[in-house]
Amino acid sequence: MKKSLLAFAALNTFAVAAHAQSSVTLYGLIDEGFNWTQNSNGGHLYNLTSGIMQGSRFGLRGIEDLGGGLKAVFVLESGFNLSTGALGQADKGSTQGLMFGRQAYVGISSDYGNVTLGRQYDSVVDFVGPLAAADQWGGSISAHAGDIDNFNNANRVNSAVKFRSATYAGLSFGGIYSFGGVPGEYSRNQIFSLGAGYSNGPLTLGAAYLNVRNPNVSFFGDGGASTTVSASGNFISSPVFSGYASAHTYQDLGAAGAYSFGAATIGATYSNIKFSGLGDTATSGTNPRGYSGTATFNNVEINFKYQITPALLVGAAFDYTKGSSVNEAKGALNPGAKYYQGAFGVDYFLSKRTDVYLIGVYQKASGTDSTGAPAVAALNSVTASSSDRQAMVRIGIRHKF
Repeated sequence: MKKSLLAFAALNTFAVAAHAQSSVTLYGLIDEGFNWTQNSNGGHLYNLTSGIMQGSRFGLRGIEDLGGGLKAVFVLESGFNLSTGALGQADKGSTQGLMFGRQAYVGISSDYGNVTLGRQYDSVVDFVGPLAAADQWGGSISAHAGDIDNFNNANRVNSAVKFRSATYAGLSFGGIYSFGGVPGEYSRNQIFSLGAGYSNGPLTLGAAYLNVRNPNVSFFGDGGASTTVSASGNFISSPVFSGYASAHTYQDLGAAGAYSFGAATIGATYSNIKFSGLGDTATSGTNPRGYSGTATFNNVEINFKYQITPALLVGAAFDYTKGSSVNEAKGALNPGAKYYQGAFGVDYFLSKRTDVYLIGVYQKASGTDSTGAPAVAALNSVTASSSDRQAMVRIGIRHKF
């Protein structure tokens, strides 16, 4: 009898220990606020919207100790619109939202890093984006024109294998590869990205490269089942680059750095974006202007933030985007567009989980945009202006759980 009781106690202790080595965490973030937008499709707009400072979301994060330094990990993360209750991300060829549109992956973690499989962020988002103002205090409306360089993670990578290293003396690195999934054409819809970051004391650096084949479908169209090329197939909404849907390849090279002086931090980002092989209407997208060759954009941002108190942060940034000239049909030339953008922000933390904030952004455009029309201001995630100027002010509240 005593032996049975001892065996039962030992078994019960083992079960409790095994349970303690596995965990599933429910987490999330809610962001809602009031906006005033000048020149939204020709008029002033007053409205409530969700997910500007950060996208509203809830998710499950799990980990299981497998022994020998290995762990099984997973993340299932769903974005949503607090104003309407709708799902936040969608296959852009469909009106239906994605259940886990932000992230959905499973993999193995070790002392050397993580290998994960599923819908994930590219290396530009991992290593460069966090140093831009939009990812710190400016929200999506302060992202670079149309979030053309994906620093604000407007787009994810489907069906991806990803590696993210552990940190060695402040250095980490990683990469991601997405299979195209087209029979007989292994490179069609293919995506790959590489990047590295360094953080030591007051200095933080990041650099990354992203290469996307048939980007209108595989990246901007989310690569969903309904995002196939058709006579009207254009899944890019921003006029900054929507005219380049026929590009065979999208390339994004980004770098950023930041340095802290006590409570103050100054940072800078740079990105070079290329839409090459324009005119690929068979497998990529529409080309109403008859573009050929390559359209190139260069973007530079300077940002500054100051932690006045542990609870109060202020920030300011200036961003400049310049598009190259592009060959059109019948020997015509699109001279390209320029976008000048300024932003400021104030963020006050009521607690560790809840903050209130104020963001203001102003953009001016000049030249000719990708649609062949006079360039209009087009703040990211906002309906484009009918003129060359646009401004937006937002007062919001964010709660994390």
